[in-house]
Formats: sequence, C-alpha cells, structure tokens
Amino acid sequence: MTDKEPQRSLDTVLVHDEGHAEGAVSPPIYQTSLFTFDSYQAMVDRFRGDSDQALYSRVDNPTVSVLLEKISQLENGEKALAFSSGIAAISNAVLGLVQSGDRIVCVKHCYPDTYRLLQLICARFDVTTEFVDGSDLAAVEEALPGARLLYLETPTSWLFEEQDLNSIAELAKRNGVTTIVDNSWATPIFQQPLRVGIDLVVHSASKYISGHSDTVAGVLVGQAALIDQLTSETTPYLGAKLSAQEASLLLRGLRTLPLRLQRHQESALLIAKKLSAHPGVTAVHHPGLNLNSNSCLSGYGGLFSFELDESIDIPTFCDALSLFRLGVSWGGHESLVMPSEISINQAGSPSAAIDFGVPSRLIRLFVGLEDSEELWQDLESALANA
Repeated sequence: MTDKEPQRSLDTVLVHDEGHAEGAVSPPIYQTSLFTFDSYQAMVDRFRGDSDQALYSRVDNPTVSVLLEKISQLENGEKALAFSSGIAAISNAVLGLVQSGDRIVCVKHCYPDTYRLLQLICARFDVTTEFVDGSDLAAVEEALPGARLLYLETPTSWLFEEQDLNSIAELAKRNGVTTIVDNSWATPIFQQPLRVGIDLVVHSASKYISGHSDTVAGVLVGQAALIDQLTSETTPYLGAKLSAQEASLLLRGLRTLPLRLQRHQESALLIAKKLSAHPGVTAVHHPGLNLNSNSCLSGYGGLFSFELDESIDIPTFCDALSLFRLGVSWGGHESLVMPSEISINQAGSPSAAIDFGVPSRLIRLFVGLEDSEELWQDLESALANA
C-alpha cells in the first residue's frame, strides 16, 4: 500500500467509506447540538483553528462532515458546505460574495427563486443584476467587465439551454469575475464544472442527491479559499445549517445516484422523443434532442419541458394524468408535472410573480422511476382527453 491515495471512480466514492465507529458501514447520526471538550486547552485550540474537533452543529457536525467530504470528491472540489435548502446554498454564496454597489451577471431563465433572490433581495442592498442569454458567448463577454459575480445554470431550469462552461470560465477569469454554477440538474455524475475552471458549484440536494423526496437540503462546493471566506464571514451568521439526520439521508441517496440517473435518463429520452412526434406538442426542450458541441454534459437525467398547442387545455390535461402528479420540485422516485403558468406567475401571490420570458404554455416534466411505457400511456391518454 502506497502513501498516496489511489484515484477512485465515482461509483466507488459514492458507495465506499473507510469505516466508522464500531465497524458501522453507515456513518453514525450525531444527533446533538454541541460537543464538549476534555480540557481548557482543547477548547482554546478549537477556537484558534488549531483543532478540527466538532464544536456546535450549526457550524460543524461529524455526520455532515462525511457528506461534505464525499461531495467534494465527487465534484473535484477542495471544500464544501451544507445547508438546509438549495436556495440557502445559493443565497449564502451570492450574499457572501457581493457588496453594496456590485453587479451580478446571471443567465436568463434561471431557477425562479434565484431570480427573485437577485431581483427582490439583492436589489435592496444596491446590488444590481444583468440577465443575459447564457448560450450567446458574445453577450456574456460583453456583460462581464466590471461584474463581481457570474451566476450560471447549465442547462437552465425551464428551457434547458446549455452554456459553454469552458469558454465562459476563461472569460470570467480574464475579467476577475467569480463564477457559480447550479449543477442540480446534471449532478457530478453527468457534469463537473469545477474541472473546467468554474469557481463554485451549488446543488439543491433535495433533488437527485436525496433521490427519495424526503429531504430538503443544499450543498456548495469549490475552491478552499472561497469556501473559507464564506465560512468565516457569512454562513455561520445566516444560520441555514443542515441537520445530521438529513445529512444521513443524503448519504443514503448518494449510494444509488448513478443507478437512478441512468434509469431517469433512459425513460426521459424515450418520452421526449415520443412527445416531439405528437401533434399536440409544439416544442420539446431536452438537451439530448439537440446535441451541443460545446456541452459539458455526459448524460441527461429525467427533467425537461415541452410546449402544448393552443388546442390542448392545460388544466384538463393536468387533471387527466394519473401516474404523473402535480407538484413542485423533482429528482425523486415519482413522476411530476409543473405548468410554468403556475410556478412562475404563482397565482394568488402577485408580489412573487415574475416575467422572464418563459412560454406560458410550457409544461415542466419530471420522469421518475415508474415503468416508462406506462408513463407514456398516461401522457398520451391525457393529451387525447384535453
């Protein structure tokens, strides 16, 4: 055995642990708020940063630490942080890196709550945001000079447009702009933005990383210097910590992540192709149908969207479905539909409604782990009856 750790495949990293107390194959859940010290000096050492002993579960917890180590390995990052939700990870990263008077550049058609964070919250602190077409490299290049932060999603949340991460990372570094990519859609299995020069990656771990629709969580991974900056200046004071119980559930989800994603990918591609040929469907937005030569993706997962013809009544279509259920979020075992008109305009909540160019007849579809032919029959029947 050599001193150097061997390079492990993603499949091995996801499943293999070096061992835990009492020979446990899964990490113990440290369900405790604080950790005590054997001596005065031991506590002094911890506060000085000379010790990594756990202190308080708002800032560190051994179960969460196991998760962070695994996420860092998967994303090829140096350090990671965990949060109580995906938007907590996003808001901690954004608010921790900008100052009053700064400008953010963000891709159009991003996750709606990211849009709201930038437009409603950051604007209160005199932080402005310019939204650009991330697939237009010239538009990104034109917007970058003078910006503090570039926020990306590839593919984007509703229209699933990709960005050329290699070229954009080079442009951002040339302009001294910090880059963040939301990698929830692809996961580290299908895309690793840090390897091409992106600075930070965020995940809504509630999605594929959990995989069971029983956990709300977020993670942030990247360069040690940036993570250390956030750890010392921001995250302890915003308080959006992840619990040990939820960290344990995420570790469970990671063990089957490649197997689940393969099934999601196969079923979603089958259904996307069938929808493309349906007369009631005017467009299908799935990266696997329109291959991009600059793509960093090695796979596709189960989330995409399609647009319905005016002849299809959307409420009737949604209500006619039996296997697909109406619901927010995605990434679990269950198949879901979400009409853009509800999610983006948030009927009944005018203050949260936004207008950023997503078609009103768009349906976001998440293809779960049910039988793919039965899922298609459910969609086909609902379309016929709408």
